[in-house]
Amino acid sequence: MNICLIGYGIPCLILANVLINKNIKISIFDENNYKKKFKTRTLGIAKKNIDFLKKENINLKNNAWFINNIKIFNEAQNNKPILSFGPVNDKLFSIIKYTKFLNLLEKNMKTKKLINFIKKNKTTFYNSIINNKNEFDLIINFNENNKISKELFFRKEYKNYKSLAYTTLIYHQKCDNRMAYQVFTKFGPIAFLPCSNKQTSIVFSILKDKNIEEDKVLELIKKYNKKFIIKSFAKLKKFSLKGSILKNYYKKKILCFGDNIHKIHPLAGQGLNMTIRDINILSELIDNKLDLGLCLDKSVLKEFENKTKHYNYLFANSINFIFELFKLDSKIKNNYSNKIFNFLENNSLFKKYSINFADKGLI
Repeated sequence: MNICLIGYGIPCLILANVLINKNIKISIFDENNYKKKFKTRTLGIAKKNIDFLKKENINLKNNAWFINNIKIFNEAQNNKPILSFGPVNDKLFSIIKYTKFLNLLEKNMKTKKLINFIKKNKTTFYNSIINNKNEFDLIINFNENNKISKELFFRKEYKNYKSLAYTTLIYHQKCDNRMAYQVFTKFGPIAFLPCSNKQTSIVFSILKDKNIEEDKVLELIKKYNKKFIIKSFAKLKKFSLKGSILKNYYKKKILCFGDNIHKIHPLAGQGLNMTIRDINILSELIDNKLDLGLCLDKSVLKEFENKTKHYNYLFANSINFIFELFKLDSKIKNNYSNKIFNFLENNSLFKKYSINFADKGLI
């Protein structure tokens, strides 16, 4: 059994680890150098996904910073949360730096014997996949921009958020830092995500029609900062925000995966969590095949699509709805949302469902 993974980032290496744990041979075609990217990027991981990773011998305990309290604010009530979750005795989710997570996964890979890194010309390799002239039992493609995706998986539903995401780290005086908070501002949502008692990650999604100069972004971060005595900032990074949902997940023996099948707005920190849930489901489907003594073929890809596609579609559009709701609410100066969220803030059933939604998705 030989499965080829096209890509290299965190989702790819998590899946590689899961498959190797099943004694499946893995071949990885690394298209990009991820080590030089995302130096200021952090990832939020839900509790259930932390537990799944631990079961797969990916233990984040000493690398991730847990959060037990979340507060949400808007422009009109900048000093009073419109929604709060926690504090709880257990963690709501955990924050880990992208580079730290990648290094941990790479360290795990060094101990594995069933892994091979493919070194071939891109064009030659892609053509062998597209023309089905290769030795792999299954191919899993994480890259939405390579030749395979453009020629075979071009049917997508796109969402242009018309926003730029700015990311940085703030270095601040030591404080009790277990609360994450987000402010829905007139410029777009800004999230403060603790990484330690002295560092906090910032993700600020600014609507393009606001025409904010880069040198003003740091001033806005300082304005919406509620608790930190800031010492310095890491280098500011930016990228355009666009969403997409793939129409068909597989073709022949090729399965698309990760951002290639669903890319969403980062306001809820659910992009990687969706992918880890997908990995968990794919893992269970593979186990079912192997337990019955069956070979892995495209039938497992069909089962994966049937089980996840509608849930992923609903979940992604739920995030889009939240984005559009707060965008509209900002335009009308929070005239209606304050009353709605004041009601929801006191509704324990809503809070319980919201926490479960963020932790487990819709499945």
